[in-house]
Amino acid sequence: MDAIVKRIIKQVKKGDHNAFGEIVELYKDKVYHISYRMLGNKQEAEDVAQEAFIRAFTNIDRFEINRKFSTWLYRIATNLAIDRLRKKRPDYYLDAEIAGTEGLTMYSQLAANEELPDEKVVSIETQQGIQQEILNLPPKYRSAIILKYIQELSLKEISEILELPVATVKTRIHRGREALRKRLRNG
Repeated sequence: MDAIVKRIIKQVKKGDHNAFGEIVELYKDKVYHISYRMLGNKQEAEDVAQEAFIRAFTNIDRFEINRKFSTWLYRIATNLAIDRLRKKRPDYYLDAEIAGTEGLTMYSQLAANEELPDEKVVSIETQQGIQQEILNLPPKYRSAIILKYIQELSLKEISEILELPVATVKTRIHRGREALRKRLRNG
């Protein structure tokens, strides 16, 4: 795939702007998933993914063709998501109690598409709990955990995306895991 991507990037650098659409098609799902896991919000993830592609397109001349494009693109998306997290704190949480009610939360107001068996409910609640706890991690640990365990990238790739030494990445993954473990035990 790297050879295909390099060929497309060379076309874009020569002025064939339509060729960038092929890049978007190749990476749109991965970029969206990274953004979503970082932000936990569909709309914001779509915005960040779109912005990542815009930034990649406008800065394509800065991209070094002998490097791995996906690493460069994921770094852009991760940095944009972290910037968004720093600028904005959520106005509400789905598990926050609704004022004037006895124990009702925003979760209880979400419509269900179908009745789910007990086991599936437990599984979904566990996944939501883990996702929520990932969202509660500081951004530096959150990005490392998401890139390692959800995107399944190597330590070297994560190191390049976050522009950190591999040892620092290992430390952040370890500390992020420990923080998750503690939060999930106490939750």
